[in-house]
Amino acid sequence: MTQYLPFLIVWLAVLATFVFAVLKGGIAERFAATLVVIGALYAFGVGRLLDNEMRTLALLLGDFLLAMGFLTLAVRYASLWLGGAMLLQAVQFTLHAWYMLGERRPDMFHVIVNNADTVGILLCIVLGTATAWRRRGERQTTAGAAAPEAG
Repeated sequence: MTQYLPFLIVWLAVLATFVFAVLKGGIAERFAATLVVIGALYAFGVGRLLDNEMRTLALLLGDFLLAMGFLTLAVRYASLWLGGAMLLQAVQFTLHAWYMLGERRPDMFHVIVNNADTVGILLCIVLGTATAWRRRGERQTTAGAAAPEAG
């Protein structure tokens, strides 16, 4: 059971981020969280269905597509947190490319960087969601204060 604990923690963090973004975030936050869930499901499937040689290439492709998704969102919504998520996803892509081109098997360094990078992306989405939620609350408060009182 202990061997599955990091895996379980990462999945719970991904799902919690997704739920938070869907419930409290704006469109950009929802799209970003959806991309992360799709990417996590893709990586899970690749890890279970493909052999080592094909797995590395498939993960690299998934990282590329996820980075392009974040790039598209960053260009469309021009927010700092999306730029951070995009750059962190580029680090993820670089990590997998480095290991693939060097014909290295994932080691503890790979695990640490991969997981830290994933946590960083999730934190970017959480910060973006919290910011969107706060701004929406401020707009509602301002709109409520500006409304004339019935009398």
